[in-house]
Amino acid sequence: PKRLANFNGREAIAVEGLRCYRLFIESLLSVTDNLVQGKVSPRPNMTRLDGDDPYLVVAADKGTASFSDEANQIAQAHGFWLDDAFASGGSAGYDHKKMGITARGAFVAVERHFREMDRDIHLEPFTVAGVGDMSGDVFGNGMLLSRQIKLVAAFDHRDIFIDPDPDMGLSFAERARLFALPRSSWQDYDKALISQGGGIFSRSLKSVPLSPAMQSLLGISAAEAPPQEVLSAILKLNVDLLWLGGIGTYVRASHEPQGDVGDKANDAIRVTARDIRAKVAGEGANLGFTQLARIEYASLGGRINTDAVDNSAGVNTSDYEVNIKIALGAAMGAGKLTRAERDVILGEMTQDVAGLVLRNNRLQTLCLTLARARAWEEAGYDGRVMRRFEARGGLNRALEFLPDDMQLKERELKSEGLTRPELAVLMAYSKIVLHDGLLASTLPDDAYFVNALRDYFPCAMREAFADEISGHRLRREIIATLLANSMINRLGPSFPERILEETGTSADALARAYALARDCFGFRELQGMADGLNKPVSHATRLEILLELQLLLRRGTVWFLRHAPAQVALETVASHYRQGIAALRDGLPEWLSQAGAQRLAERRASFIAAGLDEATAERFAGLRLLQRGPDIVQVAQISGKALADVARVLFASSGELGIDRLLVLTGQMKAADYYERIAINRLLDQIFQSHRAIVANAVAGEGGWEGWRMRHQTAMRGLEESLAEMTSEKRFSLARLSVAASDLAAVASG
Repeated sequence: PKRLANFNGREAIAVEGLRCYRLFIESLLSVTDNLVQGKVSPRPNMTRLDGDDPYLVVAADKGTASFSDEANQIAQAHGFWLDDAFASGGSAGYDHKKMGITARGAFVAVERHFREMDRDIHLEPFTVAGVGDMSGDVFGNGMLLSRQIKLVAAFDHRDIFIDPDPDMGLSFAERARLFALPRSSWQDYDKALISQGGGIFSRSLKSVPLSPAMQSLLGISAAEAPPQEVLSAILKLNVDLLWLGGIGTYVRASHEPQGDVGDKANDAIRVTARDIRAKVAGEGANLGFTQLARIEYASLGGRINTDAVDNSAGVNTSDYEVNIKIALGAAMGAGKLTRAERDVILGEMTQDVAGLVLRNNRLQTLCLTLARARAWEEAGYDGRVMRRFEARGGLNRALEFLPDDMQLKERELKSEGLTRPELAVLMAYSKIVLHDGLLASTLPDDAYFVNALRDYFPCAMREAFADEISGHRLRREIIATLLANSMINRLGPSFPERILEETGTSADALARAYALARDCFGFRELQGMADGLNKPVSHATRLEILLELQLLLRRGTVWFLRHAPAQVALETVASHYRQGIAALRDGLPEWLSQAGAQRLAERRASFIAAGLDEATAERFAGLRLLQRGPDIVQVAQISGKALADVARVLFASSGELGIDRLLVLTGQMKAADYYERIAINRLLDQIFQSHRAIVANAVAGEGGWEGWRMRHQTAMRGLEESLAEMTSEKRFSLARLSVAASDLAAVASG
């Protein structure tokens, strides 16, 4: 700043700024070259850039995209292998503002918040207050993503916009007109379209005149007020959505000192989280809330993620651009493409890339929804995972504003788990740790994951550039990232780390088991169907199905971790179990006992009554039964018996042995701490193991289940009496579950 202050005129400042930028880019490239050649040593906590794969990329944001071409020219002059993939968002890259991708990603997050309130913001009007103007990337694009928006107030660094009772159609068209202008401010808005009592006011005014309509909207009784007071009042408006699309930190926690925020320019207008009355907050821009403010707002019932989650689509788009350019760069090097042809292909894939990015936003926000639904149940696991991350030196809870052990104990007394913003931080760390573990293994080299690598890229590339994709220089990194994201998004932030601790297995073994469970159950299709359920299906019904699906995937992952043969190729195992589970799903109504078929029909009817169509209700009604699918397929394979015969025995015996009743009661148990939850899980595993042994013996003997039952009449009578006594009372304890598991083990062993 001191050097630039000596220059007169913008042109001189721009020239000096560009010179400094070039020096900076050249220094980055020089450091990379020296690291690769071993001329300097990396810091202890720095990943070594060795071999052929130094991955150094400049990702352009809205304000710096104009420098991308400069950076790429410097990289090309150095012969850097990334070529013009070095800096994203240049003239041959994806223009984030034209795509509206950051705003679209944040809107996906906002839509989920409203869906959880059973509101569709594309069909029902909703009120909005915000920070930004229509020339801005996030604010401008965001305020055009629904025709149901009623923007009542907004401000940027220049002006204040207030429209107490907007006409949705007219205001949408006018916002679109402003967005299309090369440059605009709120002063360009047609004031004749603003509802009575509203207006546009410069922030440089000494005071803002307030009409009765403005007084009512803002909650200010005076006839005029300083601009700072008006801005604070806008932030505190009782609206459906607070849309933050401008630079600045506007909300702190009530216990957080102003000086800790680090944005002195907005000290005068900043409000506390307790002041925010908006039902939902969308952080399309960075740092609209402090993290402590997010936590406080969420704990008071506000719906919010973090800025890193809400506006991740822009960064994700840069990731795609770089990786696509690397693959197409290989094609250019092989003479299959000219640069001009590559640029055309890049442009044609814009919407496909956007679709892939927005899918990631949907999955990431769904992960937080499910994690929050299980927050109290998994509080002990979350705390333990945080301690493990801290012990390795990767996490600083104080720095990330995550609760310490004493705070976790206090929440435990209140039956509270982590808030959504805290879970977002844990989710990020879990992905990083899991990614690093997978990358250090041989898993990314397994042929089974070639399809995952191919599906990462837009459809237009998958066949035409199959060789370039399979030989991608960052092939291993992409596969590790895809698997880590998929596992955390679908299993939950703490589940993989918890299983690694409980079983002592490796990250790659867990990932293989997860991939088998996901693919054998057709989980991606099922979760997509469930998450796509809209009105008249309520959020409560949708959440019930999604949580049941997650439980299916979790139990399936643990099952394959313990039972899938490690020496057999993944595709062979997956194909066998996939076919078996599909056959089981189709045969359920026929293979169940009469009582089981009746329960299945009742569950299907309840889903239809909740708004699901018949085909979808049919798919989801049998989810609980599919949890036993791997057991059935395994016993059929070992015994050489037909799948139908094994399924009939398993389902009939499950009811008569009391296992169905035990599972219901266990699902209702509240574990007192981490160790009780582990004990419950291990006892369930023991029960399933005993049941498998009983089923295997029954199908191998004469008369199937009835024959086995007759041969073990005495043991069955004792078991029935014991279970009847243990499960007759409302309170089912860990001790009773332990005795039940022991009794079943005794029966199984003969």
